[in-house]
Amino acid sequence: MTVVAQIAPLQGTPPGQLTEVSPVSVPAGFPSPAQDYYDGGIDLNKHLIKDTTCTFIVRVSGDSMSGAGINDGDELIVDRSLTPLHGSVVVAILDGELTIKRLHLGAAGIILKADNRDYPDITVAELSDLTVWGVVTRCLHYV
Repeated sequence: MTVVAQIAPLQGTPPGQLTEVSPVSVPAGFPSPAQDYYDGGIDLNKHLIKDTTCTFIVRVSGDSMSGAGINDGDELIVDRSLTPLHGSVVVAILDGELTIKRLHLGAAGIILKADNRDYPDITVAELSDLTVWGVVTRCLHYV
C-alpha cells in the first residue's frame, strides 16, 4: 500500500523570490543551439498551485501507485479544495489510515484502486470510515 509519509503545510515562496526558468522548452533529444539563454523568473506556486491555502505537499511511501508514475519518495501536491471525481488520485483516510489511491465511484460503491497490479483493490465497506483528504494535482520526482 502506498501511504503518506508526511503531511506538512506548503511553505510559500516569499514574494519577489522567483526561480529562474528558461523561456523555451528543453528537448530531451538532440540539443538546440538556439536555446542557450535564460530570461526572467518563474513563481512555482503560481504555475503548480491554484490555491495555496488549501494545498499541501506529501511524501509518498510505498509503490502501490507506481503505474501512475507515483513512486516511493516522490512528493505530491495535494489540493484539498478540489472535488474528488471518478478516476482522481486522492489522499484518503480509510478507517484511520492514510493512503494514496485512484478513486472509483460506481454502482458497486466506492473502490480505492492501486495503480500497481501487485496490490488489490480496496472496496470501501458501507460501515467504513472514509474521508477523501485531498486530490493529487502534481507529482514531483527526484532524478
